Amino acid sequence: QICHLPLGVEINKSDRLSQRTMKVSTLALLCALSKTAAFRPSSPSVYVKTPLAAASRPSIKFATSHWSLRLSSAVAVPSPSDDSENSLASGEVTLTKQQKRLKQIRKEGGIFAFNTKYGALNPFSIYYGLTSIALGLVWFVGLTASQLLYKVTGDRLDKKRRIPVFLSHVWGTLLMLFTACFPKIENGEIIKDFHNSRRTAMFVANHNSWMDIPFLGHTIGWKNYKFVAKKELEKVPILGKAIKVANNVLVDRSDRRSQLLTLKQGIKWLENGVNLCTFPEGTRSRSNRLMPFKNGAFKMAHKAGAPVIPMSICSAADIMPSYWMFPFRPAYGVCKVVVHEPIESTGKTEEELAQAVREAIISGLPDDQKPLP
Repeated sequence: QICHLPLGVEINKSDRLSQRTMKVSTLALLCALSKTAAFRPSSPSVYVKTPLAAASRPSIKFATSHWSLRLSSAVAVPSPSDDSENSLASGEVTLTKQQKRLKQIRKEGGIFAFNTKYGALNPFSIYYGLTSIALGLVWFVGLTASQLLYKVTGDRLDKKRRIPVFLSHVWGTLLMLFTACFPKIENGEIIKDFHNSRRTAMFVANHNSWMDIPFLGHTIGWKNYKFVAKKELEKVPILGKAIKVANNVLVDRSDRRSQLLTLKQGIKWLENGVNLCTFPEGTRSRSNRLMPFKNGAFKMAHKAGAPVIPMSICSAADIMPSYWMFPFRPAYGVCKVVVHEPIESTGKTEEELAQAVREAIISGLPDDQKPLP
């Protein structure tokens, strides 16, 4: 609590104290307050209500035009009981939030689940993480070898960077195999028929969990594809290396010139027979519901005249929400990917293409993932 005690003092004689007694009382008050006060300029005339303004003491009005005393705790100091009650109440709020999160984590992951500053864990998620790291070390060695190969040959070998994509696909497939995390795929024949047509497309899906990435790759199959992803993913261990070695399309949203270069890079991949994948929301949905699409998410496909194949990824957040470090249970029997018919970009504006894709994705989502009206 802050109040101002100016230098000029005017006393309302509400009590029957003598003039001399009031002067002594005022002087004693000023001396006591000056020990904790700091001078600073202030606005003129302010009333201060203090514990001293009780019925047995005079009410005091302080006024000044230039300087006043700033008090932080000397004037209206709460009683010790008030302090303890306030801090107890604050502690109870914090404790309640922690208990609520722990209760949610244990409801999802079992009695052995616990929280860390990096995310929640339980026995299955620990097993998943160790398996991911063990396979990731082999993946990293393969990526380093392919990176050395490109450097030695001057990029004359494997110009479409198929090798690192293959290595990444092997890592993801083995990880899902060892952890029973394969999703169910509905309408998978649409993908097979499209691959047989030897055309390229942009594959797009909703995004609310890290599991969306291996799910999307598994659904596309053993083909060469590049992700359109934000540049920040380069910092993720091993995954960042895979993104760079495979020449995925990285978007730096803070650099307009970089955005134009990545647009050209994406169009070039499509024209050279390489598929593109992206999450048009731009980031994971924390609410689990489909968010608005970013402007220009379909610009590459629209400019190249390539079709867009929408996919609805269902219940990925039910095994790995944003506050878990790894999935807390297998995806088998829980998650699925619904593949929709290709949507041609020719004859449509970019906005019409985006709206058609959005409607297709929504049609395959459960009610708790659909956007609110």
